[in-house]
Amino acid sequence: MTKTRRIFTLLLRLLAMGATLAATIIMVTSHDSAEVLNLTFEAKYSNESTFKYFVIAEAVASGYSLIVLFISSKSLLRHLVMILDVVITTVLSSSVSAAMAIAHVGKKGNSHAGWLPICGLVHKFCNQVTGALIAGFIAAIIYLVLLLYTLHTVYI
Repeated sequence: MTKTRRIFTLLLRLLAMGATLAATIIMVTSHDSAEVLNLTFEAKYSNESTFKYFVIAEAVASGYSLIVLFISSKSLLRHLVMILDVVITTVLSSSVSAAMAIAHVGKKGNSHAGWLPICGLVHKFCNQVTGALIAGFIAAIIYLVLLLYTLHTVYI
């Protein structure tokens, strides 16, 4: 692998790590509360299992990105890294998709199921979730680009 390819791969991995770390931190710190009919309810990521999955997936991807930074491109593990890149890309895509579906219901509600939108009541929470989803989506795209680039450089 040439020096330019290694630098580009390193840059993509650093960007992916930054995006996954940002998504994790933003989602974990998202919380807000509102009062409806003298009842206070708190909105936080840990109330929804899909958001928990999103946080776990982003955190695992962030940790994986950090570990892979220390593996040499000439190492015998490079094929394992490529396989794990596929797994991480898939997990990130699924977690972002699932969390976006829940966020959409939170924002728009579902009149057929009788679910009311909550974002009108907990603006801060919804804005933070949106930021986390954007960072997670960017991370998934970076991992996809990294995977395609790695496949291209290995087989061409």
